[in-house]
Amino acid sequence: MTSPDAITAEILRQTAERGPAKSICPSEVARALEPDADRWRRLMGPIRAAAIRLARAGQVDILRKGKPASPDSEIRGVIRLRAPSGSSEA
Repeated sequence: MTSPDAITAEILRQTAERGPAKSICPSEVARALEPDADRWRRLMGPIRAAAIRLARAGQVDILRKGKPASPDSEIRGVIRLRAPSGSSEA
């Protein structure tokens, strides 16, 4: 099983690589960590949990329907992740 630290590191790597202007799908993180289709799908829950922890720490933004979602509210459905946009958006 993939460790929580590996999941966190991969989320941060991919979001930093894309920057705040572009987002990633959590499944991209899962596929990078576990290419086998049966196995990457099992990582989706732990990846969402890691994304919520990172969002609460201000290290990523969680997007729902293209808009930032609060990590303190219930996050359901399709999400995307991006590097934090900072205090000033262009």
